[in-house]
Amino acid sequence: MDLSFRVAGDPEAPPLVLLHGLGDAASDWALVQAALAKTFLTYAVDLRGHGDSPHPADYSFELMRDDVMAFLARRGIERCVLVGHSMGGTVAILVAEAAPQLVTRLVLEDVTAPRPGALPRPPLPPPAEPTPFDFAAVNAIRAQINDPDPAWWDDMATIKVPTLVIGGATSTIPQHLLAETVARMPDARLVTLDAGHHVHRDRPEEFLAALGEFLTVSA
Repeated sequence: MDLSFRVAGDPEAPPLVLLHGLGDAASDWALVQAALAKTFLTYAVDLRGHGDSPHPADYSFELMRDDVMAFLARRGIERCVLVGHSMGGTVAILVAEAAPQLVTRLVLEDVTAPRPGALPRPPLPPPAEPTPFDFAAVNAIRAQINDPDPAWWDDMATIKVPTLVIGGATSTIPQHLLAETVARMPDARLVTLDAGHHVHRDRPEEFLAALGEFLTVSA
């Protein structure tokens, strides 16, 4: 899977990779990426089925995890800050669990590892109009959220890299799940902002401030 991506920043700067949510694309990070590119070599990735990446009609969190790990290998990125929103956050969690040596810092925006029964997502009917992403990804990902591998949550306790979880106070995601996530992880902290599920779009300045403080303190 040859993923499409947007890159910005000094090639000599430390790498930072941005993973978008379901139905979004690398372009969703445009404002955030521009700011982060002042300090990092940033890569905003189109996950499979999204943006300009291939639409293979075969979707799962594990496949997306493997895509991201292959992307890092192809770019020669041995270690990076990994930032994920929603679906992209779950992918980031799975990367950190499978290959912790690739991740220097982990940032999870309004997401945690799915747990059985914690966040049910019923299937959606196909839309009447075409979507800019492959709609087949929607119900494939929702099915996994409803019936996740228990190891995803269990192995959160093994992620030792410093982790920042940023929640949206008015999000549809139950915020107590984020607090439970932070309590489970060895080195994690929670910041809650007055925002919905797309914290980086609702409150970009506050999002970047929280991210900047975390990366500076954790360096």
